[in-house]
Amino acid sequence: MTLDGKVCLITGAASGIGNAIAKRFVEAQGRVVIADLNLDAAKAAASELGGDKVAIGVGMDVSNEEQVNAGVDAAAKWFGAIDALVSNAGIQIVHPIEEFPFADWKKVLAIHLDGAFLTTKACVKYMYPQRSGALIYMGSVHSHEASPLKSAYVAAKHGILGLTRVMAKEGAKHNVRANAICPGFVMTPLVEKQIPEQAQELGISEKQVVTDVLLKETVDSQFTKVEDVAEVALMLAAFKTNALTGESIIVSHGWHMN
Repeated sequence: MTLDGKVCLITGAASGIGNAIAKRFVEAQGRVVIADLNLDAAKAAASELGGDKVAIGVGMDVSNEEQVNAGVDAAAKWFGAIDALVSNAGIQIVHPIEEFPFADWKKVLAIHLDGAFLTTKACVKYMYPQRSGALIYMGSVHSHEASPLKSAYVAAKHGILGLTRVMAKEGAKHNVRANAICPGFVMTPLVEKQIPEQAQELGISEKQVVTDVLLKETVDSQFTKVEDVAEVALMLAAFKTNALTGESIIVSHGWHMN
């Protein structure tokens, strides 16, 4: 599949899954907007992809409405359109519920859910008039499953599915589709950070966290790769019709099966 010059805004794209998606989209002849909390990192990532004819970097705190609107508007002005949104920015904080600081709960939900809401609202302003667009949300197997210590993250990722389904219905009359990608555990800095945290909270070794917690339910004890997620994102962005909308595509080595 190719993107034929489509403009794709990807949040949290200076590193990790978002960066892998940006690279794959450029390979597929797309133009990308690297939106990231770290402006310098966003600009550097864009430069690595070939410069401002195919990629630009914008600073964006996805939980800040003014920054989201300014970043999306700047991207649309530069490239002339917004054809796809990949709402990917996210964080992870783990605690048992009785020790979970309310500020941390609000921070996780703000980045995942407020960020998805705000970027959607800003992007459909451009998608609806042009009568086309793809909204792609980064869910998780935790959009379908629960795990201990992750009350905020699981709640947020379940919420992503709700937003996806609403936007599939609201966007349909404007020829805009919405889908969620739900990866299993991907070895990114976000997951690497979880391993010692969960080892401490659960009183087990880091190796046991990997084998007995993170990968226990997969069919082959393998981490999902960022490249796997990027291929699914490309399929959803480049899909030729709206036959595929309102769905969650699970990329998890069989951890969760619909």
